[in-house]
Amino acid sequence: MMKQVTHFRTLVRAGLIAIVSALVVLAAPGVGQAEESGESEALDWSFNGPFGTFDRAQLQRGYKVYREVCSACHSMEFVSFRNLSEEGGPGFTPEQVKVIASEFEIEDGPNDDGDMFMRPGLLSDRFPAPFPNVQIARLANGGAFPPDLSVLAKARVGGPDYIYALLMGYEEAPAGVELAIGMSYNTVFPNHQIAMPEPIFEDAVEYDDETEPTLENYARDVTAFMMWTAEPKLEARHRMGFKVVLFLLIFAGLLYATKRKVWAAVH
Repeated sequence: MMKQVTHFRTLVRAGLIAIVSALVVLAAPGVGQAEESGESEALDWSFNGPFGTFDRAQLQRGYKVYREVCSACHSMEFVSFRNLSEEGGPGFTPEQVKVIASEFEIEDGPNDDGDMFMRPGLLSDRFPAPFPNVQIARLANGGAFPPDLSVLAKARVGGPDYIYALLMGYEEAPAGVELAIGMSYNTVFPNHQIAMPEPIFEDAVEYDDETEPTLENYARDVTAFMMWTAEPKLEARHRMGFKVVLFLLIFAGLLYATKRKVWAAVH
């Protein structure tokens, strides 16, 4: 009997620990992201928190900024065109995505003559890289290789806060600071010298809605889009987390009721 009681106490204790752990994980901001950099300010994003969701209009604007600015140098090799119309994505319709895909040239082949050829993109294709190989990418960018943007928002310390701060951090070098050849001054980048020139300016991209074409909006929108490419199942994960916590709360209630029943006759 004592062995059964001890086992039951252990079970109750383990259940309560699991519930508390789940609540702490879901309540913590930026779960699953790297710690914020000391130089990037924590921002209020729609996808933050245990119930965060993506702003569909913002994601579509962010894609437009990526397409017209970032895609000239940066690849997005882990994202397929069809992902743009999937649940939890930017909210494009399949017809819209077909048009988007057709704007890209994809190398395919070989054909019957053994030659490679170019064709318009299909829904099943991934976003093509802007350069055929790393060596050419470095030659075109002064020796620096532009990183792939697919998972960059999760790979960098500070996550989306860091990326936004980086895009907003370009300034003239202070007096006495000598920049290396081909480098730009950035207040957030380590050592403040970055090989990427300032990528975007006011009025560089014409939005399709009434959002102001400002540098701040460009930076926020493309950062949100990059967060989606890095974690396209974020909303599904949040929904699952809520269900798990609900289950654990019910389970805790059942454990407590069972405990009361078992110990009811013990003084």
